[in-house]
Amino acid sequence: MRLTSVAEAAALDVDTIIDVRSPAEYALDHLPGAINLPALSNDERARVGTIYKQVSPFDARKIGAALVAKNVAAHLEGPLAEKTGGWRPLVYCWRGGQRSGSFATILRAVGWRTDLVEGGYKSWRRLVLETLEQPIRAPVVVLDGNTGSAKTAILQAARAQGAQVIDLEGLANHRGSIFGALPGGQPAQTGFEGKLALALAQLDPARPVILEAESAKVGQIQLPKSLWAALRTAPRLRLLAPLPARAAYLARAYADIVADPLRLTRLIDQLRPYHAAEVIHLWHGLAEARAFEALAAELMQRHYDPRYDKHRARQDHRVIEIAAANLAPEALTALAAEVTAAAGRLAV
Repeated sequence: MRLTSVAEAAALDVDTIIDVRSPAEYALDHLPGAINLPALSNDERARVGTIYKQVSPFDARKIGAALVAKNVAAHLEGPLAEKTGGWRPLVYCWRGGQRSGSFATILRAVGWRTDLVEGGYKSWRRLVLETLEQPIRAPVVVLDGNTGSAKTAILQAARAQGAQVIDLEGLANHRGSIFGALPGGQPAQTGFEGKLALALAQLDPARPVILEAESAKVGQIQLPKSLWAALRTAPRLRLLAPLPARAAYLARAYADIVADPLRLTRLIDQLRPYHAAEVIHLWHGLAEARAFEALAAELMQRHYDPRYDKHRARQDHRVIEIAAANLAPEALTALAAEVTAAAGRLAV
C-alpha cells in the first residue's frame, strides 16, 4: 500500500495498523492510530545492528530472523490471539523491508489478508515534512494576550463549541514558558510534527483556524518555519484582562507548580540572569508565604508583561481587542464564543 497524503494515512481502510519497529522507534513517532507489536525489542535491534557492522550482514540476518520469529509467535499467542479470519492488518517498519516483510509473511501464512506500507515509516515522514512546508490551507487567526489571559483554556472552550482550533501547546505538552513544563514531558520533535501535520491536513479551508500566539519554540519543540511565518503575519484577537484576574487564573492553572515548593524555587532561580537579586529574593519570599496570586502578579509586572509590550511594539497586525474582565471558569465559555465570532470577522 502506497501512502499519498497525511490525511489518507489517517483514514486507511484496514482493521489494525501495526508498527513493528522497536518500542523506542515507535515512541518517537508513528502512523496515526498504529499499535506497536515490535519485531525486535530495543536491545535486540541494537544487538543485531552491532552484529551487522562488526561480524557480517549474513549473521545479523540469521540471528534477526530467529528473534523476529520468536517475537511474532509471542504476539500471535498474546494480542493477536482473538483475531478472526476476516481481520485485515496493515504492517510497516522503518523502510518497509525485512522486519515488516517477515512479520507480514507469518500473518499471511495464518490466513490474514495482510498489507505492507510501501516505504515504511519513512514514507509517512516524507508526507509529514511535505505537509509542514505547504502554506496553511485555512485563514489563520492568532489568539493573543498577556501571560495569564487564559488563552489556552479559551481555545479549548472554543473548540468544544465547534471552532476550528489547533492547540500547539497541547500538541507540544508544554505551556510555553519557563514555568510551562507538564507531566509526561514533551514528545519528540518528529512526534509533534506528525500530529501537527495531521491537524493541518484535516483543516476546513472555508473556515478560520485559531491558534495561540507562540514564540518560535514551545518548550523544546521547534515550530515549522511555514507555521511560524503564518503566526507572525496573521491578524490577531487580543485578550485584555486586568492583572488581578490574570494572577488568579495563573494560580489556578499552575496548581501543579505551586504544589511543589522545590520545583517552584528552582524555576524562580532560572530568572536570576534577568533580574536583580533583591527581586528574586522577593519572589522566593512570596512563594514561601504561599502568596501565589501576589507572586503571579509580580512575575507578570516585572518579567512577562514588559517582554510582551516590547515584542508588540515591533508588530503591525490587524487586531480586534476583546475585554476579558473575568477569567473565572464560568466566564470562559462566553469569552470563547466571542473569540470564535471575532475570528470569523478577521478572516473575511
